[in-house]
Amino acid sequence: MIGKLSGTLLEKSPPQVLIDCGGVGYEVDVPMSTFYGLPHLGEKVALLTHFVVREDAQLLYGFATATEREAFRQLIKVSGVGPRMALSLLSGMSVAELAQAVTAQEAGRLVKVPGIGKKTAERLLLELKGKLGADLGALAGGGLLLGDAHGDIQQALIALGYNEKEAAAALKALPADVAVSEGIKLALRALAR
Repeated sequence: MIGKLSGTLLEKSPPQVLIDCGGVGYEVDVPMSTFYGLPHLGEKVALLTHFVVREDAQLLYGFATATEREAFRQLIKVSGVGPRMALSLLSGMSVAELAQAVTAQEAGRLVKVPGIGKKTAERLLLELKGKLGADLGALAGGGLLLGDAHGDIQQALIALGYNEKEAAAALKALPADVAVSEGIKLALRALAR
């Protein structure tokens, strides 16, 4: 129902953010990978969302990339894995790492994430095999951040050997309307300091 939010970032309190969209404040839970890439308070932000309606609550989950949102949707389809556990998984490892773990059937990598036990990890590997591995692994290399150049810049930095946290920190310093080539140059300068 709600697929994307664009507005002003009012509050950041991990894992939740508050976004003002035309006078309405939306509380959105986000994985830490998305959280680290958020702009400063008072700045414009856009997140792809997944809306969950339960008997006792209506919850909104936000993601910086379509790849993250798709991984979240695949995770919550697994029996015994709810939105909180899916967020925990996406906070504990990148989509690419998750896809690699599923492809290689490495339960040990999943168990390292808080809240994931051996049985849950094995169930995840079994149910996600063929759904998450190769497909999202390929997408993770080309995921776009909110449909702008920042996703391309982030992926370029990761390809150059920087981790996601370093790339996200470098992206914060970039102007919102920066071109990809100029953004990569500016990010590399910031990371070299």
